[in-house]
Amino acid sequence: MAADSNRLALVIGNAKYPDNEAPLKEPLNDAHDIADELKRDGFEVEVGENLGGDAMRRAFDKLYARIKPGSVVMIFFSGFGVQSARQSYILPVDAQIWTEADVRRDGLSLETILGEINSRGAGIKIALLDASRRNPFERRFRSFSAGLAPVIAPSGSLVMYSAALSSVIGDNGSDHGLFVGELLKEMRVPDLTAEETLNRTRVSVTRTSRGEQVPWISSSLAEDFSFIPGAAKDMKPVAAAPTAQPQEPAQDTTPSAAQTPVNTANAQTTATPEPAKPAAATKPTETSPPLPAKDDTNLVATLADDPTIKTLNGKLAANPKDGNALYRRGQVYASKGAYHLAIKDFDETLKLNPKDVEALNNRCWTRTVIGNLTTAVKDCDAALRLRPNFVDALDSRGLLNLKRGKAKSAIKDFDAALKINPRLTSSLYGRGLAKHHAGKSTDGDVDISNAKAMDPNIVKEFAGYGLR
Repeated sequence: MAADSNRLALVIGNAKYPDNEAPLKEPLNDAHDIADELKRDGFEVEVGENLGGDAMRRAFDKLYARIKPGSVVMIFFSGFGVQSARQSYILPVDAQIWTEADVRRDGLSLETILGEINSRGAGIKIALLDASRRNPFERRFRSFSAGLAPVIAPSGSLVMYSAALSSVIGDNGSDHGLFVGELLKEMRVPDLTAEETLNRTRVSVTRTSRGEQVPWISSSLAEDFSFIPGAAKDMKPVAAAPTAQPQEPAQDTTPSAAQTPVNTANAQTTATPEPAKPAAATKPTETSPPLPAKDDTNLVATLADDPTIKTLNGKLAANPKDGNALYRRGQVYASKGAYHLAIKDFDETLKLNPKDVEALNNRCWTRTVIGNLTTAVKDCDAALRLRPNFVDALDSRGLLNLKRGKAKSAIKDFDAALKINPRLTSSLYGRGLAKHHAGKSTDGDVDISNAKAMDPNIVKEFAGYGLR
């Protein structure tokens, strides 16, 4: 079992390549979102933006110097990558590439990076690359293979590309990428090993893109590791879904923090209530109706044996003002249906940091679920003042306005969320319901039909909120 101590991460988002027609929209936002999540998960994170070659090498040298025997080391890169001589290279923004020799001169080899991390004694090596993009460099070669190449990684490595080997994907026009959005949702699900997290991400991305984007994974891990500290301990095995089966319910595409219940299509055997699949907050399972406050008390004894809750309780016993542990426990409580306990933890989180946007959104959604609509409005509005284009909070407020009977306001919020992420199933279905309530039945039917095609379980989800 991997130790939870000495978790190191280097996160790089490269967007401004002079050779590209325009800066990439996704890398910087995605890098910051990944960094924020890793910090919550106990990683010591260094973030780099628009790094040239020298700066990238210095960043990796700094990472190498911090590695101790048994460290968990993760690298995340979003930008341009190319393959040359059957190796994958990530590219700094100042790379001058006209021939394959230039790739090896200016690019950084993934195999070399992983080898160096391994030589420093790291126990677990994780590399997540969102670099399978169409780029201006490969077109200059007389012959080339697009996308990234398979990596020969040392034992104890887990590598994931955002797209299949030797394939590329275009910019989706959004400020956030599909791959990272789905990855973050799965990283926030309790009780999953890292391998299960990435397998679920691959299935989600494949389904959401209708098979146009299929991430690639390679693993040689010999021990369990979870992004959420302690979650992999004493866990019951979860069946990984190797492929997207058309007969299975589609995974919700919501990247929303607290927006949709977990679909168990990718985790077929669990003995406890299904974990929520948050992207900044969590939603309860489809079958868990809002619970009155008195029922939360009865859940405490049951949840005390939950391995994630045990770990978080231990952290809070040692430090009652551990904001990350409070926030994480609130997520888990919400995922198990203990909504009032979740709200208490979000309350404490916000006492420590009143500008915690994720906690505000979580509390907004949870209050909406249990019917505390007036206080929920204040949370959603506060979250959106702090982060105006926060898609999760827009989706939460859309649901809130729908429950308040404010159809026009709900449509406005769902429109804004869908402009950022057109595949946001909960916003699409919610907008369809709101259009029905506003007397636009034909338009509403189109949204509802499209949402159901993306996720057949979306109807049950909203029915659980009392919305049909």
